[in-house]
Amino acid sequence: MSEAPLAGGLPSREDMRRQMAAELARGGIENPALDARLLLCAALSVEDIALISAPEEKLSAEEQETVEAYLQRRLAGEPVSRILGRREFWGLSFGLNEATLDPRPDSETLVETALRHFNVPKGESPRLLDLGTGSGCLLLALLHELENAWGLGTDRSEKALRMARQNAAALGLGGRAAFTCADWGAALRGGFHLMVSNPPYIPGADIERLQREVRAHDPRAALDGGLDGLDPYRILFAQFDGLAGDGGIGVFEFGAGQEDALFALAREAGLRVIETACDLGGKPRVLAVCKV
Repeated sequence: MSEAPLAGGLPSREDMRRQMAAELARGGIENPALDARLLLCAALSVEDIALISAPEEKLSAEEQETVEAYLQRRLAGEPVSRILGRREFWGLSFGLNEATLDPRPDSETLVETALRHFNVPKGESPRLLDLGTGSGCLLLALLHELENAWGLGTDRSEKALRMARQNAAALGLGGRAAFTCADWGAALRGGFHLMVSNPPYIPGADIERLQREVRAHDPRAALDGGLDGLDPYRILFAQFDGLAGDGGIGVFEFGAGQEDALFALAREAGLRVIETACDLGGKPRVLAVCKV
């Protein structure tokens, strides 16, 4: 660390936490106290309560080395979730790798919207489809809530699919979730009651203007939506009719300023907009559609 070593040899947990928070604050990191606590707990393999109940316990030399490595990575702009290889979403813990998008809290709006409109004809078993599944967070969050449902997640990346399968197994949902490599819904048969997707929606020219935590650490394939950011929706909306069962709905996340264009694309594809839902910041974020 840039500060001089603490007097008396190895630091205590509390001394280290304060020093980390100070370093992160000077480095311009948002929420330095929170990040310091999360990184320190991970480095020590302890829960928050251990920092409170035993603040004077000394770190070992190995623990201090791990803390230093985590701190330098965060100061270089790597998100805490990437350093730890995990992100909480919908109250569940999801593993991440370099092929998966880092789930954001605003995407929980998609799960909420999907659950609000989800409906299955009497006598049918619920079937879900997550197009561009990444870590599997959307599909698995929905399966966690819908106990009788089965779901399929597609992705172009085999590495992302491996992580999604691991997450399904870790959450006890492996028996109700399957994952396959596909170009969105190509070559799939219909009959799905619910389709969800958080596709790439950033215009290609805008990616370099994103926060460094995003542009440098999220996979570009999960960000780049083409010239206007809408290329994936043109495909998804065109595939909808062949994938949706009777009464099936689709719920899609989108970016700032794209609402009107998506309404037009939906109409052109013969879809009716059921709802536009806003994210935690009050901005339109999710579109729910069905067949006309």
